Amino acid sequence: MSSTLDPARRAALMGAKLASLVGDAGRQVDGSPSGLGSGAVLRDDAAEVWALLDEPYGRGLGGALGWATRAEFSGVRIVAESGTATIARRVEQLAVAVTVVHLEGRNMVAAIAEPLPAPVPVPAAHEAFAELIEAGGAVPVREHGVLSGEVNGLEVCRVVNDPNSGTPRLAVGIGAHDREMFQMLHAERSPVESLADVVATIGAHRLDGAAPHPLNVLGASRLLRSRVVADPSLMGFESSAVLVAMEPPVPRANLKDEVPCVAVETESNTVVVFVSGVDLEVVPFACDAIVQHRGDTCLIVAPGRDIIPVQQRLAALVKVPTRFVAVAS
Repeated sequence: MSSTLDPARRAALMGAKLASLVGDAGRQVDGSPSGLGSGAVLRDDAAEVWALLDEPYGRGLGGALGWATRAEFSGVRIVAESGTATIARRVEQLAVAVTVVHLEGRNMVAAIAEPLPAPVPVPAAHEAFAELIEAGGAVPVREHGVLSGEVNGLEVCRVVNDPNSGTPRLAVGIGAHDREMFQMLHAERSPVESLADVVATIGAHRLDGAAPHPLNVLGASRLLRSRVVADPSLMGFESSAVLVAMEPPVPRANLKDEVPCVAVETESNTVVVFVSGVDLEVVPFACDAIVQHRGDTCLIVAPGRDIIPVQQRLAALVKVPTRFVAVAS
């Protein structure tokens, strides 16, 4: 369905489509459909909540569950044309009945959960650049086969294969476009010198108390993680606790969009998910993180202003004990 439609018109069409699907299943709609992002949600005469999702990357589950928890419900049925394999995997970690179906035309087919991506090691030729990243003042980060360097949670360099020679090199910059421009402007400088300059500039903007700046808005959840890893007492752990930053369950699509990140407190085997902003999808994300790192408990850490009652209700739906923890922003 075209995204150029007026939002009100689109919501009405999605609501009508969902009501029709409910009728096809032999149910009656209880009340009028409501908008849910770019989708729709309603309750049927058996108190089951139906949600028609139209979001990328399997998003929308959190919003549907949040809508359901406003009142009593017998179950939740998620209907979508894409991302259903991801959603089906995540709902396996919930203590409520959630059915996920893949929509093919007007046919609803039971979705099959896909496993998390298999671990991918950093290639040995790329791993050799870890010392260079440290020498430039950044922290080496290994995620899904990629070696990068961060400054207080913001990626400032990445090991890439040169498009011409195919040999690995350290590319300095924030994001692919910035790395390309930096290479064009500073090709004559050594990577360590270039990285050290970038680290000094960016690091000043990512310290506690720094004035608002685009460089401390990017990667806000990772900035929060870097603070807590350095001082676990910020979230109630003993100062001697050891938090280790971990790769996320799935690779990030880009550096611009804010997504949660993960660490593990090793002694208690607690999975710690960090998020900035009010994000209803953080609980489904945490479900993946719990499975990936085999956590016994889960804490979702966010600035206090970003924790709202619906998120706490969502956390209570997870099988593994999960709760939100507020930290000062």
